[in-house]
Amino acid sequence: MTCHTYKWLQNLQESFDTCDINDGAVLSFHHHLRNGDIIMKKVLDIASQRNLKGLGIAISSIFPIHAPMEKYIQTELISKIWTGYIKGPVSVPLMSQTLPYPVTIQSHGGRARAIEARNLKIDVAFVAAPCADQQGNLTGALGPSACGPLGYPMVDAKYATHCVGLVDHISNTPLPMVEIPHTQLDYLIKVDSIGDPKGIVSGTTRASQHPDDLKIAQMVSEVVLASGLMKDGFSFQTGAGGISLASVSAIGQKMRAHDVKGSFISGGICQSHVDLVKAGLFDKIYDVQCFDHGAVASFARDRWHHAMSARQYASPLCSNNIVDQLDVTILGATQIDADFNVNVTTAGDGQIIGGPGGHPDTSEGAKLTIITTKLTGGGFAKIVDNVHTITTEGKHVDVLVCEEGIAVNPANSELLERLQTHGLKPLDIHQLINKAQKQAPHQNVPKGEGPVIATIENRHGDCVDVIRAT
Repeated sequence: MTCHTYKWLQNLQESFDTCDINDGAVLSFHHHLRNGDIIMKKVLDIASQRNLKGLGIAISSIFPIHAPMEKYIQTELISKIWTGYIKGPVSVPLMSQTLPYPVTIQSHGGRARAIEARNLKIDVAFVAAPCADQQGNLTGALGPSACGPLGYPMVDAKYATHCVGLVDHISNTPLPMVEIPHTQLDYLIKVDSIGDPKGIVSGTTRASQHPDDLKIAQMVSEVVLASGLMKDGFSFQTGAGGISLASVSAIGQKMRAHDVKGSFISGGICQSHVDLVKAGLFDKIYDVQCFDHGAVASFARDRWHHAMSARQYASPLCSNNIVDQLDVTILGATQIDADFNVNVTTAGDGQIIGGPGGHPDTSEGAKLTIITTKLTGGGFAKIVDNVHTITTEGKHVDVLVCEEGIAVNPANSELLERLQTHGLKPLDIHQLINKAQKQAPHQNVPKGEGPVIATIENRHGDCVDVIRAT
């Protein structure tokens, strides 16, 4: 981004000419509206009308609403993808090796690092924003499509060769908060809609109320207390899984009972996180994206609710990144194995159903990483000898909590001793693996042996695993 003034464009078509978008261009998008986004489809439709080929798509996450990508992969409009998460029909052509290049699946921190280091060079960043002011500053806090802080495109806008903002609401007064300043915009386009904010909330961003999950959440709070980290100044983050989110209220109850005042919560933020600050249990929130509308409203309203970029959140190039300041992170798992490696990318049948997001970032950064899951799911064992795909390396995982009990990574003998002293009775993870295998009616499929269709990178850009065609 070298331009310090922006220009209004009439429509998206015009942006292709002004930004000189040709075959092989790399275009970036964000996922703050999650399954409500419509901007990427509009851009790809225009690219198709112009008969472009070989585009690179750098999108922070892919959801079912991005299904049109499937068609454009088949027509060779798209040849390369960088993303942190894939859910929905787009995974189908990827698994069948339709793309000429493997998908690069990056953590959120890894994506930010790659963009800043120019390992991922973005030609044009298309930034859908719920609100702009007359100066051209952008925020996700206001407007009919409000989605919360624009943490991911804050990085794209800064480092892309061209940045195109798309807004469906313009404020007549200066914005009270700005995630992307007008100095990082080249062009701005007024559109009828950037998408449906109802799509922000999904099944994985709702706290579970299932009795087994609430039991796990209660055990998680006991583990945190026993670890010695639940003390004044305590900080934590939860993943987007239903059990992890159920742990939020359990931790709040434990803090209240022991008169603990925390410092900050980070994330992906939900109403349940906001409630802990409003209850006086924490001072502030650092928010890279909102997972529900309660969090969106809080970001617009509460001065202690701060936006952070993906760089500030988890990039190793940011010396004071937030994940490295975490005491505890509580995350989910599709699978976890005997070496405490965690898979949140592929299912028991080997299909792509997710991705790292911030999972390996927070696991590496936090003092204590707790994984929550069930013995089985979808008919498959979730606690296994070897995960299908390594998303987060076991060396960054400290403890597993499931409905049958707790297992501590043998590498953390100090934690094991603390839990035992507290009266908890951790199990050997192999006991849980055996129980899971006995309960599961289906066998997990082995790794594919075909060509590599995707690489999994940690936040440093190292490849921790690959996914192969079956």
